[in-house]
Amino acid sequence: MLVTGAMTMAAPIPAKAACDWPLWDRFRQDYISVDGRVIDRSDPRQITTSEGQSYVLFFSLVANDRKTFERIETWTRNNLMGQNAALPAWLWGHDTKADQWTVLDSNSASDADLWLAWTLLEAGRLWKKPDYTRTGKQILAQVVHKETASVPGLGRTLLPGPQGFAGDGTWRLNPSYLPPFMVPRFSSFDPAWKELGATNLRLLLETAPQGFAPDWVEWDAGKGWRLPASASPDGSYDAIRVYLWIGMMSSRDPNTVKLAKHFQPAVDLVERQGTPPEHVAVVTGQTKGQGNIGFVSAMLPMMQGTAVLPILRERVQRTPLSDSQYYSYMLTLFGTGWDTYRFRFDAQGHLVSDWSRKCSR
Repeated sequence: MLVTGAMTMAAPIPAKAACDWPLWDRFRQDYISVDGRVIDRSDPRQITTSEGQSYVLFFSLVANDRKTFERIETWTRNNLMGQNAALPAWLWGHDTKADQWTVLDSNSASDADLWLAWTLLEAGRLWKKPDYTRTGKQILAQVVHKETASVPGLGRTLLPGPQGFAGDGTWRLNPSYLPPFMVPRFSSFDPAWKELGATNLRLLLETAPQGFAPDWVEWDAGKGWRLPASASPDGSYDAIRVYLWIGMMSSRDPNTVKLAKHFQPAVDLVERQGTPPEHVAVVTGQTKGQGNIGFVSAMLPMMQGTAVLPILRERVQRTPLSDSQYYSYMLTLFGTGWDTYRFRFDAQGHLVSDWSRKCSR
């Protein structure tokens, strides 16, 4: 019997008021500067990434935390985007050679750009802020223009960024970059996203022949996917987000059943081992290491209805997070936020958040 959170919608742990989110409150204190940048202290350059800014913009919206949202959006626009809502540089921090705080890599990252666009669109809708809607549309249009390509044999495809992912008849792609639940929302603005969504579905299904997602894959215009068994692609710190996104899909999304069924082996593996592995060989299914608390949290949506779910929840609840665990913190905010019903995504790609019990900040 297929059992996933995306399909069963098992009764969640009751959530408190939207403004009462202790994990979010701790994250704001430990990671967000006064001027609105998310600091990853695990890197000696004290970096800020467009991914971090876009994720935290989303959590601010979920928490109905307008003040934090405005700080994050303003800092991102002023320091990463420049004029005319340009796609944000993906990396900012301390340039030790020049001894200055600046953009360290101006290339953009499409996963962050999509979260930024989607969150601004939803903030515009929910808070009735036309400026956010306008900026979201501008970013989305630039993603289509600068971060997609017509790939022979595959169709129009989302690239991880404008530079460095295409050449000599091959394209390097990341299955975790486009959450499927965003596609219907984007398609309402631009029909190009219907084709991009269809290509993304192929990417998810065809690069996971055994039900285990890879971090990165390559498409060869002449040979198709490069998935040699002798050098099985690894599924780890990027791939964990594939399971997270699929687990959070609406039960009414027409692709939910297909994706949940295809990735059931990942659910079965966590049930057998009692915890998600750190690495999975995509073709052979061999595992290595034990995933950190972020991995455990990311699997909560897909593990709904399984016998191991209470064990995973308890492990998350009793494992503290520090101010130097940026990625684990992000995954935990996503996984536990969904698991405690702080947010959902409907079949049209809208945010569904419980703001019925508001309090002011």
